[in-house]
Amino acid sequence: MRPERRSRYEELERLLGRVERPSRYVDHEWGAAHDEASDFRVCLMYPDTYEVGQSNLGLAILYSVLNEQDGMACERSYLPWVDLADLMREKGLPLLSLESSFPVASFDVLGFSIAHELVGTNILEALDLAGIALRGDERDEDDPIVIGGGPSVYNPEPLAPVFDAILLGDGEEAIVEMARAVRDGRRAGLPRREIVSGLASVDGVYVPSSYRIAVDAGTTRWGRAVPVEGAGAPAVVRKRVLAALSATPAVPRQVVPYSEVVFDRLAIEVLRGCARGCRFCQAGMTYRPVRERPEGQVVSAALEALGQTGYDEVSLTSLSTTDHSACAHMLTSLNRSLEGTGTSVSIPSQRLDSFGVEMAAACHSGGKRSGLTFAPEAGTQRLRDVINKNVTEDDLMGAAARAFGNGWRRMKLYFMIGLPTETDEDVLAIPQLAERVVGLGRELVPKPQRSAVSVSVSVAVFVPKSWTPFQWEGQLPLGEVRRRQGLLLRACRDRSIRVSYHDPEASQVEAVLSRIGREGFGLVEAAWRGGCRFDAWTERFSYPAWRDAARSVGIDLDEVASAPYDRASDLPWDHVSPGISKGFLEREAIRAQRGATTPDCTRTSCTGCGVCQELDVANDLAGERR
Repeated sequence: MRPERRSRYEELERLLGRVERPSRYVDHEWGAAHDEASDFRVCLMYPDTYEVGQSNLGLAILYSVLNEQDGMACERSYLPWVDLADLMREKGLPLLSLESSFPVASFDVLGFSIAHELVGTNILEALDLAGIALRGDERDEDDPIVIGGGPSVYNPEPLAPVFDAILLGDGEEAIVEMARAVRDGRRAGLPRREIVSGLASVDGVYVPSSYRIAVDAGTTRWGRAVPVEGAGAPAVVRKRVLAALSATPAVPRQVVPYSEVVFDRLAIEVLRGCARGCRFCQAGMTYRPVRERPEGQVVSAALEALGQTGYDEVSLTSLSTTDHSACAHMLTSLNRSLEGTGTSVSIPSQRLDSFGVEMAAACHSGGKRSGLTFAPEAGTQRLRDVINKNVTEDDLMGAAARAFGNGWRRMKLYFMIGLPTETDEDVLAIPQLAERVVGLGRELVPKPQRSAVSVSVSVAVFVPKSWTPFQWEGQLPLGEVRRRQGLLLRACRDRSIRVSYHDPEASQVEAVLSRIGREGFGLVEAAWRGGCRFDAWTERFSYPAWRDAARSVGIDLDEVASAPYDRASDLPWDHVSPGISKGFLEREAIRAQRGATTPDCTRTSCTGCGVCQELDVANDLAGERR
């Protein structure tokens, strides 16, 4: 039976003196939506703490869109930290929404952001706290329709049993259509099963209960999802795509946080999509095509929102902000308009060339002491060509020279270890490249400042992702990852170079959840029942707990992460598609083996990825790209 829609904040408040950071749970935000009158209610859940989730731009966009609809109210919820979650269970208090403190289970729709692979245990924790069955096929008629969406939906199978429906791609239009379908079904008195199956008629929506898993000679051991006979579901669900970013507001409804959050600034999405074609990058493949927001829309929206919120920083966000065709002029316009206000402009990353340094200089965000960040990804040109990075050492050294000449003394370089075809020579080239950057800095900066020159090297572990040219590759076994990490550390002797690297065990679990089929849900559930929560937090991740969970359900983490897939096999995620051609990915995989690169189609001509033809869209640029 659905719980009563009434505020239970008083019960929550009595617990806040016993937990850390009680401000996480207090609704005193300027700009939050409070609608007591609407009878149809949606709760959007970011399954992490408030300070992580509140600044998520995707959630903010959907929150704004839904609250603009007549007769609909949308609220938010975030996952309580472990101290409060345990207290809530002890006191019998369910998970609540932030705005009204209504039980989350009293809403008509509960929507989760699936931000990354390790979020699964948090989603189960949230459902359990809310008093909602973990599996869709076990929910009661009055339970919310549970939907998911976000960046990590292109292998939905490990979490498929959780969700009644999963949205692929852009949500601005689709979320409204889904909410209306649920509302209309409820009003018509349709049974829950029919409401859920009807969501498959919304473009871009995958309904897991309408598919069964078939295993045969043409599949991997995890099989493939095929429509249940009579379900009317498509064989392949293609993502939803917004043709023009300019058709949407540049700034969603602004909610100014009551307490400090991870990204405490105004964020504006200046473009969506990336066509640079890095072969390891899932976002670069799944967010295509490229759609730029017009410069005038960005500047005017930024100035208006800054005036409303009081932020002292505006961030121009995207996968590749400095690729925007009007990036330089946009920054100039914003700086001129904000001169004397104490407000800074930032961009999340720099292109690995002198233009990237120019744009960083135009931002003036954080000063020169904050350093610059570049991502060569690999230490040798051979391996950069394999992954289609399309940058050279000359690009990096030219950018570094310009940065040192313009007052920067610190640099951060991102690399990966375990990329396909990598050798020990490629690993050893990482510290050698860092040493050359430090040496260049010592040559170019004035003698009294040379001791300030430093380079931070951050090395991630390659994780094969669905819908990339490397989706058939296995991950390096744990022992080999550790050996190469040791090789890297021993080779770095310059004290001006600091090396950090990702936990290989967490990366292995990420790889397993990236590659496994629907049986992976058993692993996620067993891990959660074994105490796993907040697995993306380094201090909370427990590899022994995941290993024990895997053993309990008969899964070998090493085997699943490291075994390659046959290119002729149907993969566990082939029934969902970002629109990119599998043939294109196969061609890119072959080109990678040859070390052949593929250009960016926004600067040359079509490279045949198939997105524009499959989804009837096109790159939408504001001007000619530099």
